Amino acid sequence: MRWQGQELGVPDAAALPGLEHLNGLVRSVTTPEFSGVTFHEVMAKSALNHVPGASAMPFDWTVNPYRGCSHACVYCVSPETLVLCADGRQRRIDELVIGQEIIGTEQQGGYRRYVRTRVLAKWCTRKRAYRVTLADGTQLIASGDHRFLTDRGWKYVTGRIGGSSRRPFLTTNNRLQGFGLGGRPTLSTSGSGEYRRGYLAGMIRGDGMIFHRVYERGAQRRAVHLFRLALADAEALDVTRRMLEHEGVATRTRPFADATATRSAMTAIHSGRRADVETIERLIATPSLRTRTWHAGFLAGIFDAEGSCSRGILRIANKDPEVIRLIEDALTVHAIPHVTEPPRANGVRSVRVTGGLPERQRFFRLTEPAISRKLSIEGTAVKTVADLRVVSVEDLGYETNMVDITTGTQDFIANGVVSHNCFARGTHEYLEFDAGRDFDSQIVVKINVAEVLRKELARGSWNREPVALGTNTDPYQRAEGRYRLMPGIVSALADSGTPFSILTKGSLLRRDLPLLQEAATSVPVTIAMSIAVFDETLQKLVEPGTPTTAARLDTVRAATEAGFRVTVFLMPVMPHLTDSIPMLDDALRRIKEAGAAKVVYGALHLRPGVKPWFMRWLEQEHPELVSSYLGLYPGASSYAPKQYRSWLAKRMQPLLRVHGLGGQAEDDSPRRGPVPGLAARSQIVTTSRGWPAASTAPAMLF
Repeated sequence: MRWQGQELGVPDAAALPGLEHLNGLVRSVTTPEFSGVTFHEVMAKSALNHVPGASAMPFDWTVNPYRGCSHACVYCVSPETLVLCADGRQRRIDELVIGQEIIGTEQQGGYRRYVRTRVLAKWCTRKRAYRVTLADGTQLIASGDHRFLTDRGWKYVTGRIGGSSRRPFLTTNNRLQGFGLGGRPTLSTSGSGEYRRGYLAGMIRGDGMIFHRVYERGAQRRAVHLFRLALADAEALDVTRRMLEHEGVATRTRPFADATATRSAMTAIHSGRRADVETIERLIATPSLRTRTWHAGFLAGIFDAEGSCSRGILRIANKDPEVIRLIEDALTVHAIPHVTEPPRANGVRSVRVTGGLPERQRFFRLTEPAISRKLSIEGTAVKTVADLRVVSVEDLGYETNMVDITTGTQDFIANGVVSHNCFARGTHEYLEFDAGRDFDSQIVVKINVAEVLRKELARGSWNREPVALGTNTDPYQRAEGRYRLMPGIVSALADSGTPFSILTKGSLLRRDLPLLQEAATSVPVTIAMSIAVFDETLQKLVEPGTPTTAARLDTVRAATEAGFRVTVFLMPVMPHLTDSIPMLDDALRRIKEAGAAKVVYGALHLRPGVKPWFMRWLEQEHPELVSSYLGLYPGASSYAPKQYRSWLAKRMQPLLRVHGLGGQAEDDSPRRGPVPGLAARSQIVTTSRGWPAASTAPAMLF
């Protein structure tokens, strides 16, 4: 994208065609001027995004009118990949939605454990496909840049063992972490008649009551026919009620038992019609020919009625010998290992599934029980029982559609193994363009974001907390020149009394300065912009996709003249490239001349996954610096060493005083709390919480 067009007064020859009236249409737009870039126009369902509490970001709420896979979306898996959700069920990754609760992992003491997390973002792209096959039969289709957790740490699907772009990658006999899927097929037949009748048989024979009796009083005879099913779990009761309705049996619902200190409240469905009760009896009778689907439904029903999964042990208990036999038969049919325990004193016997978490998860995936609480693995330690050794990694020789998500834990469970999410997605507000050969140019435009935001801000529950704009992608990127989403967003925030900040590199911000001045009369306004490289030649190499330094300084000057105070974030400072005294002195002089009042600076931060791309770029453009950077950022190190940061501070502080600028190192900034400046007067904060780069330049995080 040619960002020069963001300068005011410069003709925008490559602008998108007019898109003012879409009438709710969702479409993808490509133009020859945006070679390789696709704009996906979507109708957003929500605008406000809540930042997870564990995040170090100094804000709690964000709005991002644009989202895009041009931001290094290289960690991707096939759309058919199954992801373990928080309700214990596995769903295809392409069916997940932002905000959905799923299962991730986190280190707790000496163990990594399964924990609940949320989908924070989701992207689609096309990548070259690789198939990873494990010894238990589990297969995963992923890009070469995807990472999985092994017994030796995180490893990419493919990689190199030498050169600056070397990285750990999967080899045969590496053992993935998780429980896998196994090679045996599973059923997706929960909606079929066979499954439905099997479920009803298991549920009603396990926990229901059918009653026939004739009462006589003198010459009068009264026949009573009754069906009743009482449960504490509404999920299973609702499923049973709907299944009976599908079979033509109508039931009534009523309270059955109040909650006590040791027992939950119970609700019952019932019917007193003779025809209904007789139909139920026919439905739950054991068929002479039982299909695999019937067996799966029976296991789901009897598990919901009489099953438990406590401390990692799955049991189904019953006193009826025929029911126990049916449970054993169904498990055998589906090759689920099990043992039948000796009877207790009351005659109740339990059938226990063996094989650990892999077999329990296969049982749940195959039978699809209704009660979510019985399916949870939250808190369980990640212990690999299944044989998840890597047998092969095959290049399939073609590109295919793939999906990636960002989660609160930075990982998720994909086809039963622990999978890392996209390296740039968890904190991709720092990153604007992928730097490698896998450059993606997919920009999602939320064309109705202003209207949706206004409705969300009007809710009585909204507390007018500060909202950060531009923390994922630049709200004043070049496409804003045509879509004009920001004026509506600014007006919605100001009208609702909500303080807000804007983070941008785009000089198009100047277009909205009058609107921002008006907004600042009613709410605190903080505007963020990035200026990191002041050498024109170097800037073209490492930031070819951004407005020029001069254009951004002009924006700072215009904002200052509009009455805003300006703080410039001079970040990242790159060792041996932008940290010399002449370069720093020139940068601070120009910042001061533009009217800024304060500078925040920090050294280059190379996040995992970004580092290989940066080192590859460095090897191409500055091979003489490769050994020095490997020394400063050895192994998996992401941050510059403390000694370098201290050296940089000693170099910066005198220069800041010479130029009459207030300043501080990034390390001195608070990691969580109010957005800087919101409690004081409105100001412009120019920050570089991002490092855009095109296909020939590195993507850098700091």
